[in-house]
Amino acid sequence: MREAKIYRRTDETEVQISINIDGEGKADINTGIKFFDHMLKTMAKHGQFNLNVKCVGDLEIDTHHTVEDIGIVLGKAIKKAIGSKEGIKRYGLAYTPMDESLSRIAIDMSGRSFLVYNVEFTREFVGDFETETLREFFTALTNNAELTLHINLLYGSNNHHIIESVFKGFGRAFKEAVSLNENIKGVLSTKGVL
Repeated sequence: MREAKIYRRTDETEVQISINIDGEGKADINTGIKFFDHMLKTMAKHGQFNLNVKCVGDLEIDTHHTVEDIGIVLGKAIKKAIGSKEGIKRYGLAYTPMDESLSRIAIDMSGRSFLVYNVEFTREFVGDFETETLREFFTALTNNAELTLHINLLYGSNNHHIIESVFKGFGRAFKEAVSLNENIKGVLSTKGVL
């Protein structure tokens, strides 16, 4: 089983995450940010991986530290769970509609951290989630999982739908990228490493 548990504590947050990449889409999430909980659950469901997230953060200040630190810990857990990357497809692509919104998410489990992010919002909050922290979450995840991630909103007007499309799309693209293919011997790279 490709799984990992990571614990991280700072003066701002205490985060514990476990992931099972070969799971069934089960999630137990408690971040203190209800909309974020919902998005992480839907990401796990559509990515078909099991995810447990527990976080106590300084929400009396704002949501930034909590969202960013969960991205950091989730990225570390993903990297650890994937391991050597032998036999994985490496690339994942998902076009994900959510009513009037459509996102395109592309992932390369390259071992190189790079984020391209083209998403705009018309509201500061969706529920209790600060929309600007969406980028912070995926920046932290990308840097710590050491993957290349392109997030492009093709169109959309409802901010809730936009965010949900992105989270579902990430789950779907991630599932494809880490799927095993018996025809791939070692890692899918002419360098011999990822």
